[in-house]
Amino acid sequence: MSDQVLFITASTLGALFTIVLGTMLPAWAMGKSISQALDSLARQPEAEKQITRTLFIGLAMIESLAIYCLVIVLIVIFRNPLIEYLAR
Repeated sequence: MSDQVLFITASTLGALFTIVLGTMLPAWAMGKSISQALDSLARQPEAEKQITRTLFIGLAMIESLAIYCLVIVLIVIFRNPLIEYLAR
């Protein structure tokens, strides 16, 4: 196997691993935060607006992590900047 094929294979496997962790862990964090928010709402229904606002901000932050992982994976798969150095 040439170095370029080996590098492309390794970067593709790394991208697959990143997308698995980049979707699995934020999904777990979202489920946990929603569960805790519902628990908090059950205990203090009068704080609904404050809990809901904080929940949506937190969910947006968690979702942005998954989007960043997706962007990095797409860059690695379709336009890997390190292949130019390997081709020399």
